[in-house]
Amino acid sequence: MKVIHRIAELREALAAHPLRGFVPTMGNLHEGHLTLVRQARALAPAAQGGVVVTSIFVNRLQFLPHEDFDQYPRTLERDAALLEGAGCDYVFAPSEAELYPEPQGYKLHPPAELADILEGQFRPGFFTGVSTVVHKLFNIVQPTHAFFGKKDYQQLMVIRRMVDQMALPITVVGGETQRSALGLALSSRNGYLTEIEREQALLLSRTLKAQIAAWQAGRRDVEAIEAEAMKALADAGWQPDYMTLRCQRDLGAPVDGQALVALGAAKLGRTRLIDNLEF
Repeated sequence: MKVIHRIAELREALAAHPLRGFVPTMGNLHEGHLTLVRQARALAPAAQGGVVVTSIFVNRLQFLPHEDFDQYPRTLERDAALLEGAGCDYVFAPSEAELYPEPQGYKLHPPAELADILEGQFRPGFFTGVSTVVHKLFNIVQPTHAFFGKKDYQQLMVIRRMVDQMALPITVVGGETQRSALGLALSSRNGYLTEIEREQALLLSRTLKAQIAAWQAGRRDVEAIEAEAMKALADAGWQPDYMTLRCQRDLGAPVDGQALVALGAAKLGRTRLIDNLEF
């Protein structure tokens, strides 16, 4: 495996490999990321000339001024060792000056009906930052397959819509959310949690399950179900942003007979957590 920092060098290294699996990350990797790398390896086997690329870049464009851009863990040496064990061929770890040699005036703005709800409501501009950097990375790597975790459910939908509408020749693969033995969704930000908070954090997925159980029991008073979930978290000392039931296809209001998803975001102590469960 090789770590590459320059765009031109990566393009040269990939030139002989038409089958390319790509996993974009911000580093500080966990088993969820590594599972995606293994998926990429399986779909781009070396025996068929396939190559697996993982990018590590903390993207300033998707952080709000009060968020943790400067504090976000940079663990390149550790990440590279994990990636090599998972079957990665190239780690693309550009500097900010390499990826944004001048202020990024051109940006990709996803449609408001998808990007300005839920995460986009509480993190304005987040999906513009995500879409811009992912599109730029796609242009650099030119993957045949790109892999994103379902834990960031809305992000996966934004990327899929972008690929479809921009006619990019890329198959977007969604990887299942990886969880700890106790059921906590794996996240790079879990490292901010104290030991006590790690146990308390399980309340988020339990509350999502309670919403699902209410729907499956025949309740259709969605606003009341969501309000009860918000109150359950707030009563336990959390600061919830949203707890909601939506259609999987477009994140619209839930409809009988459709595949649905329960999504939630809330702050526990100083750590903001997100999770979702499809049903």
